[in-house]
Amino acid sequence: MERDLFRLTLLQYDLDWEDVTVNLRRWEERILAWEGRSDLILLPEMFTTGFTMDPAPHAEGPGGRVSRFLHRMARATGAAVAGSLIVREKELYYNRLLFVTPEGEEHTYDKRHLFRMGGEHLHYAPGRERVTLRWRGVRIRPFICYDLRFPVWIRSRNEADLLLFVANWPAARRGVWTTLLAARALENQTYVAGVNRTGTDGRGITYEGESRIISPRGEVLARLGNEEGAVHAMLDMAALQAFREKFPVHLDADDYRLIL
Repeated sequence: MERDLFRLTLLQYDLDWEDVTVNLRRWEERILAWEGRSDLILLPEMFTTGFTMDPAPHAEGPGGRVSRFLHRMARATGAAVAGSLIVREKELYYNRLLFVTPEGEEHTYDKRHLFRMGGEHLHYAPGRERVTLRWRGVRIRPFICYDLRFPVWIRSRNEADLLLFVANWPAARRGVWTTLLAARALENQTYVAGVNRTGTDGRGITYEGESRIISPRGEVLARLGNEEGAVHAMLDMAALQAFREKFPVHLDADDYRLIL
């Protein structure tokens, strides 16, 4: 990686409904195509099943099949690989994002805001902790889909450089997705990456992608529409730091404590 430049890749594709085996086979080819070309490869929410409300048949324990797959992909590509899946822990199910590095480090984030209108809160347990991790000099905070609507949970006062959002965000609310991604970048003065899926899921819900990478100034650096493929951009961390020094909004941000 060039000094101060972070290579970010989002993979936007259709998902085979509740078929972990087929999805893993297809993701492997797509991920390996980025060997040596990225620092972080980001996959959508529930990238092995689609956004299912039937977690039991598809869940795995910590260190399960999908986790091992992500570790193998990270080693093979030399990049961190991240996406969310269904994890079972202590008789509860979580929509859990795994962030895996080539060196074998694994960071996890459990979705905090469960999509009530889709019944997610009836089948999954909410996360309790925000996560900030450091990868190749970049401070990263991961979130999942519906979390995007809750700026207090996401708020960064110069504590993160890159916010990640992995999603199954329906086409019916596409404009909300693109607007909120830009808002989160502007209000936090961070890079923002939002990866979504395409296609139609087993419940008949349609997704139109619109995965994108946004600068701290709200500019779209790279995006896809409804087509399958990759979104890739080089994030300039020196430029981010210079912007914050010139326009230090975080110094006037309100102080608060999250109550969980």
